[in-house]
Amino acid sequence: MSNNEGFDGMLSDRLADTTPYPLGLTVERAEGIHLHLADGRKLMDLISGVGVTIWGHGHPEILAAIHAQVDQHLHAMVYGEFRQSAQIQAAHNLLSLMPEGLDAVYFVNSGAEAIEGAMKLARRVTGRRRFFGVQGGYHGNTTGALSISSNEARKAAFRPLLPEIGFLRWNEPNDLSAIDESVAGVVVETVQGDAGVRIPDADWIQALEARCREVGALLILDEIQAGMGRTGRPFAFMHFGVTPDICVLGKALGGGMPIGAFVSSAERMHLLSHQPKLGHITTFGGHPVACAASAVSTRLLAEVDWAGIERLGALMELKLRAMKHVRAVRRLGYFVAVELDSAERVQGAVDRGLASGLLIFYFLSVPHAFRLAPPLTLTEPELHDAMEKLASVLESC
Repeated sequence: MSNNEGFDGMLSDRLADTTPYPLGLTVERAEGIHLHLADGRKLMDLISGVGVTIWGHGHPEILAAIHAQVDQHLHAMVYGEFRQSAQIQAAHNLLSLMPEGLDAVYFVNSGAEAIEGAMKLARRVTGRRRFFGVQGGYHGNTTGALSISSNEARKAAFRPLLPEIGFLRWNEPNDLSAIDESVAGVVVETVQGDAGVRIPDADWIQALEARCREVGALLILDEIQAGMGRTGRPFAFMHFGVTPDICVLGKALGGGMPIGAFVSSAERMHLLSHQPKLGHITTFGGHPVACAASAVSTRLLAEVDWAGIERLGALMELKLRAMKHVRAVRRLGYFVAVELDSAERVQGAVDRGLASGLLIFYFLSVPHAFRLAPPLTLTEPELHDAMEKLASVLESC
């Protein structure tokens, strides 16, 4: 079939589709919580570009850092060969927020690549091959990340994937005995995103950490969605009294620029530099422009009024629970899942939301719920406006 005959969506512009039904809206500019469309409409972005723009669109300090870095230099050399001030500052700001023992960072291009790097590091450290994921987990769509994600419908077309992968049940302590001395690592989202903002029991995730320590497996916490302030703390693991052996980041790490990272101890990270050399290698990882933006994004975390975030988050939850068709709300900070009484109702809410000037969005694996993840810069008047519009949308569904 030529000339895109029979195709809709992005392929008509020679851009590959990820879904048969893209939103197809043309964005001209974005500022704060708003997206300005080519047709003159304005959307209130309640999902932060699916977890990315945690400081809103076009934050002035992030833009200033980007412009300053562009004037200095762009890509200079493959990652790890040159000392670059943007990388050094981004690393310093990030690691200053981390607990003791997480004192080295490897910057990559995305959260999915960071998962791949973390899995390689776990194998290099332990000399073991096996991994456990957790049912409901989603870690990205590269081969390794997909292998430890649990949605079989998303995996079947791409098998065979990595061997020696098992899955634990979420919040099920009886499964932890399966983690033994043959396991390199356990990869788990601290708060599961795609599964609909599933929050762990503190006792379970603490027992998971203890079991990993007992058998020498590495605890790899995926904070690609849940990190960088999304849950009302700098990192989600800070709610539960655990510390990962490897912390994986992405999305909001770059303040709107593409970047990922995996963080561990300097002792472990050093193992990627030999036997073999270039144990992980990335041309564009740690790109200076992305790092300049990331340095600001992490610095801003140190300035957040977390009590104020929780106050507005609790107010949001209270208003959501009172809305028509809402069956459940799960929330930690500004990480929110809203369950309705049917998948069809969610589809209607997304469509009517767009028509009403609200951008809400789906979960891949929970068709009867939609996500909310507004930027941390959300003001109280903006919150009231958004909830009033959303209540009207749900009334009409």
